[in-house]
Amino acid sequence: MTVIALTGGIASGKSTIGRRLAELGAVRIDADQLAREAVEPGSPGLARVVERFGGDLIGANGELDRAALGAVVFGDPAALAELNAIVHPEVRRIAAERIAAAEAADPDAVVVYEIPLLVETDAARDGDWDLVLVADAPAEQRIARLIELRGMDDAAARARISHQAGDAERLAVADRVIDTSRSEAETIAQVDALWAELRAR
Repeated sequence: MTVIALTGGIASGKSTIGRRLAELGAVRIDADQLAREAVEPGSPGLARVVERFGGDLIGANGELDRAALGAVVFGDPAALAELNAIVHPEVRRIAAERIAAAEAADPDAVVVYEIPLLVETDAARDGDWDLVLVADAPAEQRIARLIELRGMDDAAARARISHQAGDAERLAVADRVIDTSRSEAETIAQVDALWAELRAR
């Protein structure tokens, strides 16, 4: 089995790379999706969030009001650290289960695990990765994408990028880099070339 950690700054094209690897046959795992699963109704993670931050964050449907929780922890580093201490271990546990299941189904599986905060959470150092793959595009280009594709204004886009690790920090942990600054077709071609290498091993 080959386990790839895929990371990159916001709007760097991680999802494009992850989708293409899945189309080619990889098992795709998304850390953001796992973070949602970690606090699903009935989960131990949600129980701990309620215990720490209060039951008023639960909506009428029994689900966590993520926007309300975000408002509580945004700008409060201590509260954010407490939330991360609840959610991140659950995400790691679920991810380990998914990776083990992929290996059980196919010992030669390629797993691509998309982790936006690979550097910020020390997962680059602590994870057992066969390959760290970084999606890379200049910050100004990513700001333009956030404005165009996600409807953010310039200040909000810059704020989001400033709260993440810098490009140099991500590139420092990269085994391979996919340049996503050009066309989507050129990004896909780089992914296809990487896949051919992986399957030839």
